[in-house]
Amino acid sequence: MAGARLILVILGLALAAGCAKPAGPIFPPPAKPLLWPPLPEQTRVKYVGQLVTSADLKSGGNVGDQIGAALFGKKPAFSMLSPYAVCTDGNHRLFVADTNAQLVHVFDFATRKYERWFPNNPEKRFAQPVGITWDPAGRLIVSDSVAAKLYVFDARGRQVGEIGGGLFVRPAGVTFHAATQRLFVADTGAHQVIILSDHERLYVRLGARGTGPGQFNFPTNVALDSTGRVYISDSLNFRVQQFSPDLKTVRVIGRKGDMPGYFSQPKGVAVDWQDHLWVVDANFEAVQIFDANGSLLLEFGSEGRGPGEFWLPAGIFIDAANRVWVADSYNRRVQVFEYVSEGPS
Repeated sequence: MAGARLILVILGLALAAGCAKPAGPIFPPPAKPLLWPPLPEQTRVKYVGQLVTSADLKSGGNVGDQIGAALFGKKPAFSMLSPYAVCTDGNHRLFVADTNAQLVHVFDFATRKYERWFPNNPEKRFAQPVGITWDPAGRLIVSDSVAAKLYVFDARGRQVGEIGGGLFVRPAGVTFHAATQRLFVADTGAHQVIILSDHERLYVRLGARGTGPGQFNFPTNVALDSTGRVYISDSLNFRVQQFSPDLKTVRVIGRKGDMPGYFSQPKGVAVDWQDHLWVVDANFEAVQIFDANGSLLLEFGSEGRGPGEFWLPAGIFIDAANRVWVADSYNRRVQVFEYVSEGPS
């Protein structure tokens, strides 16, 4: 009887509180805008916010949540350990491949729900997830560099397949090209980019180890622009290589150095709707933006823990709303920026 009375009291308090706590904004406007380049120049990039734990979804809570919290305490917030790669589903979910946590974090901005996705193996963990992409058919593809294969999940988080079969040595960055229905995988260990057809069969192996055009030294990530040009972060050659849609070498962007337009360890690459190339440099703790001809347009970021600062960043993704998501690995967070475009999107 005492237990029943306690539940009734808690229920009454929850109802008196208005039945549900309203959810707050996920990314409230910063007290002081952070812009690149700084005013009075025309803003091209602005800081939006960050995700550190599942609590950053600010889900509020319904009556059931409030009763559960009163009886059993608040649910623990899940943190990121080493966020390494990011992508969205083109709608309202963000996926984060976390290498040390050996899982994928899923942040749903519409429902304010958080999930963790695992493969269907006995350990219920990835070995080292380092690449992630969303297939427009409604599948999430995660590359695991230690397991040497790709895991395929449906839209509800169930593993529905694997891609491997001796194709890869250490698969890393991965992206899907909807126009050709091809999957591009940067194989760091093979010093190649592996391209698979729409039936996930080997289409071509691009490149070999070396320092010349069309050769690679530990490539880590790959991105495509609206015309089908391919950009590959050739990390230990300290450059990004650009290929034509028919996979012919077009140009080399950057080289080793510590000046703007140079690289120390290029990793994540992404392309915005205006075909600008965005490159994350892990050692410089910065993001550099180039045009399709390889000319530097802008750089932002510095070493640190504050807004717009990085500590060994790795992955980058640009969504259709011009939001730029950066996996700030050693700061254990994802930072969010907005690309302020030069014209209507």
